Amino acid sequence: MTTFRIRHRTRYSYDRRVELGLHRLMIRPRDSHDMRILESSLIVTPAADVRWAFDTFGNSVAYLTFHQPTELLLIDSELTVRRYGVDEPLERIARHADTYPFAYDLDDSIDLAPLLQSQFGADRPAVERWIADVMPARPAECLEVLNQLGDAIHRSYDYGRREERGTQSPGETIALARGTCRDFALLFMEAARLLGFAARFVTGYLYDSSSDGSSSSALTGGGSTHAWADIFIPGVGWTEFDPTNRIIADRNLLRVATTRTPSQALPVSGTYEGAASSRMSVEVGVRRLD
Repeated sequence: MTTFRIRHRTRYSYDRRVELGLHRLMIRPRDSHDMRILESSLIVTPAADVRWAFDTFGNSVAYLTFHQPTELLLIDSELTVRRYGVDEPLERIARHADTYPFAYDLDDSIDLAPLLQSQFGADRPAVERWIADVMPARPAECLEVLNQLGDAIHRSYDYGRREERGTQSPGETIALARGTCRDFALLFMEAARLLGFAARFVTGYLYDSSSDGSSSSALTGGGSTHAWADIFIPGVGWTEFDPTNRIIADRNLLRVATTRTPSQALPVSGTYEGAASSRMSVEVGVRRLD
């Protein structure tokens, strides 16, 4: 097990006073067998009423209601989490995973149906051509199929951080050969779905051991929120795949929420009233404590 301290600070500044509407935060993980919250704090300026609820997927969501105009919105979240994982996870996955091709059992097929459907019908031909190019022969093992998809994205596409909201479609990422972690996660998901796997989008944080000097190999996506994919592998269950860094089932991936699409997983969203322009800055720090 490993303990991490996470600080996520989001700042919105406005050039004149505004009335803040309802804001929605998705920044708190859900306790589970592989991750426990030891401490948590949330400080919001200006003061707000905070209401917690579970969304459709069971993620923890905070709703903020404000009562005074402001020129500044500051959301400061701190978490101490303990992450549990197994040593040599690839060996465990390979030992229990089904062969490919496969078929989910009836109950799983019903429950996973929304996560099996492609979300970009117009991009389907481009994604199918891309799969054929990177995988001309399908491996006989589920893990190897998914491993080849992640390797192809990691090897062939350039990473470029983009501050604007939104995610490129899979076809756009293929055409540009460039994207962010959320673009790569979405392409991976769509390709996996076309190959028969259920897939979901994951938002969270990434611990980069090079940030504290314990490793010389830097990961991509540290210092900000991070995104990857979960794939439901028969015989194994939900398994993490980060094509940006080509890592699988890694305890340094700190999950906050899982959704069907990237647009459902925004860490902070909300509205304001007033003729003002705004600027946003985000600071994320992930530190290992043990």
